[in-house]
Amino acid sequence: MVLTRLVQSWPALIVEDKKRYLVVTDLHIGFENRFVANDIHINPKDMIAETVQNLESIIKSQRPDSLILLGDIKSGIKSISKIEWSAIPLFFEIGKKIETIVIPGNHDGNIQRLTPDWITVSSSSGLVIGDALLTHGHVMPSENLSHVNKIIMGHVHPVYFQEGSVLDGQRVWVSIRTEKNQVFPSSHGHIEIIVIPSFNRYFYATHKKDHKRSISPIIEALVESKSAKIATLDGFIIGNESIISRVL
Repeated sequence: MVLTRLVQSWPALIVEDKKRYLVVTDLHIGFENRFVANDIHINPKDMIAETVQNLESIIKSQRPDSLILLGDIKSGIKSISKIEWSAIPLFFEIGKKIETIVIPGNHDGNIQRLTPDWITVSSSSGLVIGDALLTHGHVMPSENLSHVNKIIMGHVHPVYFQEGSVLDGQRVWVSIRTEKNQVFPSSHGHIEIIVIPSFNRYFYATHKKDHKRSISPIIEALVESKSAKIATLDGFIIGNESIISRVL
């Protein structure tokens, strides 16, 4: 059975089976175009340097064997922006220091054109490690994967929104336990779904009020008999299934 644990204070998950994996998601490199459109000029290289520095800090403390990027490395859905052309290969230099696996998300169109030889690109349908499926979350998993007991995903960028709360706008973790047949109709038993928050701390910094929810067919399938835990990046549980609508 795969073991999972949160990396305290970071939107990063450790997955342990025969190897130890560090899993992060939703970097959205290239989103800086939003700032430029609002006359806020930032250097993409500075943001890449910060991201790499943060990942290297986690890698140093957790000592994983591999880094898994769980989709949406880039921001553009189909096209590749000028920022992405220069910034993403710069980011992928981290793959020279640790085995790095990319599971493409819906924003990763043409990501192979930006991926050097030392980066492994998996199928967008996901990667199975032990009894867990690691997938971005924008497509429904195949019934052929119904043997898994855990789904680890990103895509929906869980953020807690509650006006007046000190946690308003903060990234959060979501763990959902539900009947497996809601995801895999021919199966029985229960399944846990872990939703990892975006690793990009600036992603919603300028438009919390205009936050647009990402839709996942996996989450949309969970229509009944589910329980959940919502936790801060520091691991403090702040709610259950009753507040899912505030974060997903």
